[in-house]
Amino acid sequence: MRFWNRFKKDKLGMLSLLIILIIMIAGILAPVIAPNDPTLIDVKIKFMGMSMKYPFGTDQLGRCVFSRILYGIRTTVFLSIVTMIATIAIGTIFGVIAAFFRGFVDEVIMRICDIMLSFPSEVMILSIVGIMGIGINNIIIANIIAKWAWYTRMIRGIVIQYTDKNYIKFAKVSGCSTFHIIKKHLIPKAMGEIGVLASLDTGWVILNISALSFLGLGVQAPTAEWGMMLSEAKNIMTIYPQQMLPAGFAILIVVASFNFLGDSLQAALNPKQNIE
Repeated sequence: MRFWNRFKKDKLGMLSLLIILIIMIAGILAPVIAPNDPTLIDVKIKFMGMSMKYPFGTDQLGRCVFSRILYGIRTTVFLSIVTMIATIAIGTIFGVIAAFFRGFVDEVIMRICDIMLSFPSEVMILSIVGIMGIGINNIIIANIIAKWAWYTRMIRGIVIQYTDKNYIKFAKVSGCSTFHIIKKHLIPKAMGEIGVLASLDTGWVILNISALSFLGLGVQAPTAEWGMMLSEAKNIMTIYPQQMLPAGFAILIVVASFNFLGDSLQAALNPKQNIE
């Protein structure tokens, strides 16, 4: 409750949360909100300006840009969130196991993490996509493989500060099972800080998926995706540069909102770190 009260006082954090919620609702309701079919091609109306029927105008193929932005939420934002959830889940499992059992188990997991972290994540993602082939599913898998080790190490550091607490020792002496201690004591204690990590890095995943789609390695036409929309706009930038604005601003607003939200959550979770 105190955490929520502190967070509510942060106007930027609340605004960021509101923007993210509105965007997610818009993505869920895209079939209802979108005024046009996002894949419908009509070259007779290409480069049309803003109007009631086409709020953001039309692209080089006569498709409704506003409708494509709305449907792009599903691929760009929702898939990034799914990727982050999967990565955090794997990192939490291995991080908690390493922090709780220590010794040989901890050593093995940490050495595997060291090997994974020795490669730059962007290079690893490109290598994995190059091996597995283009496609959004392969990009999601590549992002998870590239980042799980970092989250494992971070979550291990978060959890390990609770493993020597008296209530954990009491639970062990009382005969509570390992699963019960992890589920009821360790994970709930660490969830706040894990949530901060997830919110801070969701923006990075959105940028990553958009960048790979921009390069033609991710979502393929005619599916709407913000990075691919930027790539298409790049080809006509000299004759119709304003086509880059909707997708570019959409990425900017969402990534900034997740970053500001993460900062606000961190400030609410650790208020002493923000005392000047």
